[in-house]
Amino acid sequence: MDEGSMMTQQVHEVDVAICGAGPVGVALAGFLVRRGIAGARITLIDGKSLGQAISDPRSIALSWGSAQLLQEVGAWPLAATPIHEIHVSRRGQLGRSLMNRLDHDVPALGYVTRYGTVVDALAKVCEQAGVQMLRPARVTSLDEQPDAALLHLDDGSTVRAQVAVQAEGGIFGAQEQRAHSRDYEQSAVIARVTTSLPIAHRAFERFTDEGPLALLPEDGADGHGYALVWCMRPARAQELLPLDDAQFLQHLSAAFGTRLGAFTKVSPRIAFPLGLNAEARATARTVAIGNAAQTLHPVAGQGLNLGLRDAAVLARQLARGPDAEAITRFTENRTGDRRTTINLTDTMARAFTGSGPLQPLLGLGLATLDLTRPARTLLADLMMFGRR
Repeated sequence: MDEGSMMTQQVHEVDVAICGAGPVGVALAGFLVRRGIAGARITLIDGKSLGQAISDPRSIALSWGSAQLLQEVGAWPLAATPIHEIHVSRRGQLGRSLMNRLDHDVPALGYVTRYGTVVDALAKVCEQAGVQMLRPARVTSLDEQPDAALLHLDDGSTVRAQVAVQAEGGIFGAQEQRAHSRDYEQSAVIARVTTSLPIAHRAFERFTDEGPLALLPEDGADGHGYALVWCMRPARAQELLPLDDAQFLQHLSAAFGTRLGAFTKVSPRIAFPLGLNAEARATARTVAIGNAAQTLHPVAGQGLNLGLRDAAVLARQLARGPDAEAITRFTENRTGDRRTTINLTDTMARAFTGSGPLQPLLGLGLATLDLTRPARTLLADLMMFGRR
């Protein structure tokens, strides 16, 4: 490289570079600041502008434990609908389980909010702390050296970081296959719906032959509405997406039942493929967290919550020194929680799908769970806090 090129190339020197400024990546930056790393020593890199991220209308579920983590970083409270109860059932089978916040002495089992709302709250924390934000920007290559990671960006600049964190995972259908991978042969149809007899603050997880159907309470301008996550065979998703609203709601009513009266409205629908794709990728100077490390089935809404726990633990380790030892400690610390959550969601996604002879027993298992408080408490703790 000649002297002129050396002078024109811009190099950002930081302690931690975070690739991906979704909720997990921005939360990591906030946790790092709270742990004492100066904002100027942290860089967030993302292909979307902040405005694009904030306007993202997708609904996300936060556990009570995740709300506590956001409070710790200064991004809570925010606009969200509390979940006081979770009703779990199996279509066509007797037995159900009902979890209630009062049984676990918490204000809410979880919350439903918008993706953009969480990013906005966390971005404000980072802006106030002086965290560098390079967006829209794309990493074209990464060179790992013994003492740093060099991230080359599409504008010709370079970020030199002690540690580079991959926090941008994307969706299952667009990812490389990782060490632990499973195609569930399902698509998730996402929408917002309203009903004639809503039950405030109650979430529903209803298992069907084709996959789980979740309705998460999400209040809006139209009153008590629900975020719909309906998992089904890809061919069926393609059949339902082009239907008009009335036809789509007829199919939804047949799958869910009449616990909430009639379905009255539905927003435009989108669908995306579902799979498990997990690998605890780490080197001496790089580490993956959130969806970049483990993409899960949406059953029980654990993906983002697991990613936020990744971010909190990684920040704690990097604050002791952004180096290879911190990455090793992080990987060792996160093994148990990651494995437990992956196995829990994978088992739930597969065990309750299909129409085999085990389904009546699974329905009975839900009834037994409802009558066995220690088991119900253990499951609720895993969903709210992960493996502690």
